[in-house]
Amino acid sequence: MTESNSVADFGGGIERAEAHAPFLRRLIARRRDVVDRLAGDGLSATLAAARAESDAESDTALALRRERQAVALSVALADLAGASFETVTRALSDFADHALDRAIHSIIEERGGEGAIGFGALALGKQGSRELNYSSDIDPILLFDPATLWCRPREEPGEAAQRIARRIVELLQQQTGDGYVLRVDLRLRPAAEATPLAVPIGLAISHYETSALPWERAAFIRARAAAGDVALGAGMLTHLRPFVWRRALDFGAIGELRDLSRRIRDHHGKVRVPAPGYDVKRGRGGIREIEFFAQIHQLIHGGREPALRVPATLDALAALAEAGRIDPEEARTLGDTYRLLRTIEHRLQMVEDQQTHRLPEDPAALDNVARLSGYADGGDLIAALAPAAEVVGRIYDGLEPDEAPPLPETRSDLEQALAERGFPDPAHAAKRIETWRKGQARTTRSAAARAALEKVLPTLIAAFAEAADPHTALLRFDDLVARLPSALNLFRLLEAQPNLLGLLVRVLSLAPALAADLARRASLLDGLIDASALEAQPATDALAAQFAKGEAREDYQGLLDRVRAEVSERRFALGVQAVAGALDPLAVGAGYARVAEAALRVLAAATVAEFERTHGRIAGGELVILALGRFGGGTLTHASDLDLVYLFTGDFLAESDGAKPLGATHYFNRLASRVSAAMSVPTASGPLYEIDTRLRPSGTQGLLAVSLDSFQRYQAESAWTWEHMALERARPVFGSAQAQAALAAIVEGALRRPHDPAKLAVDVVKMRGDIAAHKPAAGPFDVKAIDGGLIDAEFAVHFLQLRERIAITPDLARAAATLEGEGLLAAGFADALALLTRMLIVLRLVAPGGAAPAEPSHILVAEACGYSRWEEFLPAYDAARALIGGEWRRLAALGE
Repeated sequence: MTESNSVADFGGGIERAEAHAPFLRRLIARRRDVVDRLAGDGLSATLAAARAESDAESDTALALRRERQAVALSVALADLAGASFETVTRALSDFADHALDRAIHSIIEERGGEGAIGFGALALGKQGSRELNYSSDIDPILLFDPATLWCRPREEPGEAAQRIARRIVELLQQQTGDGYVLRVDLRLRPAAEATPLAVPIGLAISHYETSALPWERAAFIRARAAAGDVALGAGMLTHLRPFVWRRALDFGAIGELRDLSRRIRDHHGKVRVPAPGYDVKRGRGGIREIEFFAQIHQLIHGGREPALRVPATLDALAALAEAGRIDPEEARTLGDTYRLLRTIEHRLQMVEDQQTHRLPEDPAALDNVARLSGYADGGDLIAALAPAAEVVGRIYDGLEPDEAPPLPETRSDLEQALAERGFPDPAHAAKRIETWRKGQARTTRSAAARAALEKVLPTLIAAFAEAADPHTALLRFDDLVARLPSALNLFRLLEAQPNLLGLLVRVLSLAPALAADLARRASLLDGLIDASALEAQPATDALAAQFAKGEAREDYQGLLDRVRAEVSERRFALGVQAVAGALDPLAVGAGYARVAEAALRVLAAATVAEFERTHGRIAGGELVILALGRFGGGTLTHASDLDLVYLFTGDFLAESDGAKPLGATHYFNRLASRVSAAMSVPTASGPLYEIDTRLRPSGTQGLLAVSLDSFQRYQAESAWTWEHMALERARPVFGSAQAQAALAAIVEGALRRPHDPAKLAVDVVKMRGDIAAHKPAAGPFDVKAIDGGLIDAEFAVHFLQLRERIAITPDLARAAATLEGEGLLAAGFADALALLTRMLIVLRLVAPGGAAPAEPSHILVAEACGYSRWEEFLPAYDAARALIGGEWRRLAALGE
C-alpha cells in the first residue's frame, strides 16, 4: 500500500468495515485514535506508535492486548484500502513474534529470573514463514535447555519450563475485557501426545532424528527461531538441517504429503468447487494445496539446492521457477491465486475475528463477505474464485502419477503377460518378480516395500519390455535391488518420477559400467531427476564454485564426502548423457575433464588449508599441479585415471612456520600425498579417481613433488624423449595464476627446444614398439591399442609437434587439425581421430576392457559416432584406422 496522509485512502475501507464486519465496527468505535493515526500517518507509523505505547505499559497482558487491538484494526483497514498481501501478513507475523517474545521475557521476570536464556520458541506454520493470516493461531514449539534455564531454588528445570509454558499460553490467549493476544496451538511439538508443553532441546532433537513423521519434515521448511532464547532455537535448526534437507531423496515423504492432502480433501472438501460452504484453505484448489505443491518440490530439490530453502510460499514458488524446477507460468498462476485465496480468507475472519476458512452457506452471510471484499454479491465472489481454484486443483492433481493396470498375480499368467511384452525368457523373469513380490529378497521383506513395488511394477516392466535387452536390464535391476538395505525408496522414486524409468532401463541394458556404479550407490539416480542432468556440464570455474559451497561449519572430512558425492553424481550423469545420446561423446569427454579439474581445485585447496593448520606455510612457496595425458588434453572417459605431476615454488631449503615445521621438500611431498589421498581414497561416498604420478621426473624412483627449478633443469638436461612427448599434453591445473604461468612457460620452453629429427624418429618408433609388445590390443574394438588406433594417432601427432615445434597445445584434436592444415598429416586425420575418440568414450561405458560391444548396443555406438546403422558405422571405423595407421607407418619409416 502507498502510505498517504489523505483520509480518502481509507474512506472506502472504513465504510465497508463498519457495514460488513461487526468486529471491526466495534474496534473503530473503541479505538478512534488508531483510525485517526492511520488516516494521517499511514500503516507503518501507526504500528510503530502502537508498539511504543505497548512498550511503555508495564502490565504485559494489558499492553499486548491493547497493541493487538491497534494491529488488528490498522492492518484490516489498510488491507481493505488496498495494502499488499505481503504487507498485511508481515505486519501480523511481526506482532506475533513480538508478543511471544515479550510474553516469554515477562513471565521469566515475574518468576524472578532475568532474560530468556535457556527458553526459546520456534515459530512453525505461517508464523514461521511470516505469512500469518488475520485471525490465525500460532504454532510454536517451546524449547528449553535444562543446563542454562534459570530456576527458582529447589526447582527442577523441567518443572520450571512447564510453569513458564503454561503461563505463556494463559497470558496470550485468555479472554479479558480487552480481548486476547494470540491463540496458541502447541500440538506441533514433537510427540505432542506424550511430551510436556515445553520440550527439552535434547529430547526434541532425538525425536526428529529418530522418530519424526514425514509431515514434520515439511513443517520444518517454515520453522524459524522467533522468540526468547533465539540462539537456542537457531542452534537446533542448524542441527536438524540434514533431517529436513536430505541429499538422498526420500519419496516416501512426498507420498505422505500427497496422502495427507487427499485426507484433507476428503474431510474438508465436501464442497469441491467454490460455492457456499467451500473451504478456501483445505478444499480442492485451495490454499493448502498451493503450499503443499511448493513444499513437495522443495523437499525434492532443496537438499541439493540451498537457494530453494525459503519458508514463505510465494518466495518458494519464485525460487522454484527461477531454478527451473517448476513451470514459471504455473508459478505465476499459483502465486496470484494464493494472494486471492488468502485475501478472501482474511475477509472471512475480519467479520467476527473467527478462525474460519469456509465460505458461508447462508446467502446473506456470503453476500456480506463478498461486499466486505469489494464484490457486488456472493455470486461475483464465487465467480472470481472458481476458475482460479480449478487451475490450482488441476496443477496439484498433476503431481499424481497415472496408474497402470496391475500385473497378474499367478506365475502362469505373469509368464504369459511377460511373453506378450517381448521378454526373451519370461519364465526366468517371472521367477525374479515373484521373489520380489513374496519378500524373499531381503530388500522387499517389509510390507511397505512390497506395496511400493506393486505400484511401480507395471510401469517398470513396460519400460523393461521396451529396452534393447530386456533380460539383461531385468538381471541388473535385480542386482541393484539386492544390494540395497531396502528397496522402498527406490520404488517410491521410480513411482514419483516415471520419466526416470526410460533412462534407468537404458543404462541397465546397455551400460554395464554405469549399472555397476548404480549397484554400489543407488542414490546416483537422484541426480537425474531434473532435465538439467542431461545438459552439458558448466565451465570449470562454475563447477568449482558449486563444489566449494558447503554447509555452515562443514569440516574437512565433511567437505571430502560431499564433493565426492557431487562429483560421482556428475560423472554418472555424464555417462547417462552418452548412453542416452543427449550429447556428443566429445562434449561428454570434455565434461568429464571439467568435473575432474573442478574437483581437484576444490579438494587440493581444502587439503592445503587443512595441512597448513598443523604445519603452517612455506614463505614464498606453494603447491602447483600439472595435468598430463587425457586429463591434460581436456578429454576424459568414465574410466580415466588422472596423470598428475606435483611441483612447488620457492626455496627448497626453507622451512614451514607452523606448530610442526617441515622442510620445504618434505612439506610439499607430504602435502602432495595428502592431495592424492583426497582425490582417491574411498570414503562413504566412494573414491573419485585413480591418481597416476609415474610421469613425474625420474618416474617412480623420483620424489613425488619437486621444485619448479628442478623440474625445469630436469626437462632441459635429463628428460627422455617419451617425457617430452608426455609434455605435449601438459596443462597446469592448480596453483596461483603466477605459479601456473611460470610452469606453463617451463613446459613451452622444453617443447620449443630443437630435437635431432633422426634420433627423435628412432626413439618414437622404439617406444611405440615397446608399448605394442607390453600391451597388445585386447580385440578389434580396443580403439586405443589396435593398429591404426588412438595410440598410433597420439604418437604421430606428438612426433610432429616435437620435430616441427608447431601446434604446441595440450588439445590433441586441435593439434591434429593444425598439423593437417599445414600439410604434415593427411586430409581427414583429425576427423578420424574424432571418430576413434567418440568410440573410446562410449565403449568405456558399454564394453569396458576393450571387448566387442554386445549386439543390443551396436546402434548406440553407431549413433554416437554419427551413423544411423551399425552396418554404416563399421566401414567408417575401418577407414579411420586405415588412415591413421597409414600416417603412423609413413612417419615410423623415418626411424627404421
